[in-house]
Amino acid sequence: MNDFFNFFGSALGYLLWFFYEQVKNYGVAIILFTVATKILLFPFSVKQQISMAANSKLAVKQKELQKKYAKDKEKLQIETQKLYEKEGVNPASGCLTMVIPLLIMMGLYYTVLYPLINALHVSGTAAASAATMLQHLPGIGQSFDGRYAQIEIVKHFSDLKPYLTMFTANELARMQSFSHGFMFLGLNLLDTPCDASNIFGTLFRSNLWTIPIFCFVSSVVTQYFTMKLQPGMQQQQGCMKGMFYLFPLFTAWIACTMPAAVGFYWIIATLTGFLQTVILNIWYSPADLGAKAEARRIALREEEEAKMKPVAAAAVVQKTGENRQSKAERPHL
Repeated sequence: MNDFFNFFGSALGYLLWFFYEQVKNYGVAIILFTVATKILLFPFSVKQQISMAANSKLAVKQKELQKKYAKDKEKLQIETQKLYEKEGVNPASGCLTMVIPLLIMMGLYYTVLYPLINALHVSGTAAASAATMLQHLPGIGQSFDGRYAQIEIVKHFSDLKPYLTMFTANELARMQSFSHGFMFLGLNLLDTPCDASNIFGTLFRSNLWTIPIFCFVSSVVTQYFTMKLQPGMQQQQGCMKGMFYLFPLFTAWIACTMPAAVGFYWIIATLTGFLQTVILNIWYSPADLGAKAEARRIALREEEEAKMKPVAAAAVVQKTGENRQSKAERPHL
């Protein structure tokens, strides 16, 4: 799993580094990165909107089935599946756009966690050699956190540069440029708001506590207003409903225990996601989608009925002809 997220983080690192090269600030690069990924994922969001509208329309029929087969769970499951197939609805399709942002966030985490190999794309062998060497340096190794070795190298590059002889001159120049770009609104996005092993002892030692707080608040508030814009969400089952309650706490915990850049990304992603929802609600409102789907269903049914009429008429003609032939072959008395 680590290899998967590391590969995903390396791929995202190219896009993130591209934006960083344009603005020379990691916070601004994350904003541009988030907007770009939202645009790329917009078709998935449209699909989710359509799925939610379809599920909302099926809610009444589902309740009728639940009432009719309340004592027969197996029959209820079969009839519900038939209903989904008849209406062309996949109840799990809306979960896709909930999972993809999480994958992007984990990929970004690995980009932040291993900035040398995933953002700067320097030699992995050299990065590993630097981490091992620094852990054994007198006066540095004792306070050196091996989990965030590459982050520590970037954060303290000016002090560690004399020891980083395993990197090329070009790699050192990129690392130096990168080390100057992590301050955003007075916050160092490479720092972690709190130590997972001692949360209450370190949470309020810097202004980074604002990151997990804003993560939680932005998630709760935007989801609340999203439900107001899309009443069908209140009827969703399974993963979507569960994620509505778990995501705010989950993202706040991630923002507490991971480098601030990850939590900052989630705040920006949440806000841009809400803006996307507003846009979707204008262009693809559930009411309009439901009306269009019903119109398509009626048109399809009328088309099928129109095709059946000639077949039925031909059958009647054929039957009439057979009857006449049968009468003609009968012997006359």
